Amino acid sequence: MARSLWSGALSFGLVNVPVALFSAVRDTDVHFHELHEKDGARLETRRFCSEEDVEIPYEEVCRAFDAGDEQVVLTDLELDAIAPDRTRTIEIRSFVDLAEIDPLYFDHPYWVVPTGESQGPLRAYRLLVEVMGSTDRVALGRFVLRTKEHLVAVRVLDGVLQLTTMRFAADVRDPKNVDGGGRKPTRTQLDSAVELIEALTVDWDPSAYEDRYTKRLKKVVKQKEKGETIKAPKQEDQPAPSEDLMAALRKSLEELGAER
Repeated sequence: MARSLWSGALSFGLVNVPVALFSAVRDTDVHFHELHEKDGARLETRRFCSEEDVEIPYEEVCRAFDAGDEQVVLTDLELDAIAPDRTRTIEIRSFVDLAEIDPLYFDHPYWVVPTGESQGPLRAYRLLVEVMGSTDRVALGRFVLRTKEHLVAVRVLDGVLQLTTMRFAADVRDPKNVDGGGRKPTRTQLDSAVELIEALTVDWDPSAYEDRYTKRLKKVVKQKEKGETIKAPKQEDQPAPSEDLMAALRKSLEELGAER
């Protein structure tokens, strides 16, 4: 397993279990370096003062907040004064049903793994797994990762505790400010759309979906390694909006029936 990103304790009442966090996802994207097209040299990112036009070392960099026509400058000491206490504890405060949490609030997932060789903490970890798994509840708590305090949800997944950092309510935009479309559909349109949804409904299988863009990109990289010429595929025209909604729904159902 990869190196842990955080280590500390999971606190549940008076029970403290030594744990470590490992990212539950991995980066499979293809990453590129930026080069100077003329000579192929790597590009570097540097900080320059817009007033003096000289490079500035990191220790001379400060931070400022725009306040109208002025800038409020904050020093590292002032920022440290409001930084959260760097505790090494994931403190569980409450439990909720998983179905009550909108996925919109979930951010980054981690595996919570017990640490140490002592049997006591391992038994406490297993107790949490069994109890939380039997109640189908999600534990809510807080902890500090790097310099930021996070709200977290902890649940049981495949016999292991899984933690997900969460967005706070203030981070989520109100859907009332989003245009919800035009008039309500007719009953016939609604019934046909529901029928189409039912026909397309399958059991969730994550392995059935792949990152097609990354797959194509890796193929292009291999072709370039072999010195092959890459030709851009013909771009498909954007589908026209459906003027006759019922006709589009009926045709979709007919084509789906023919495929199956």
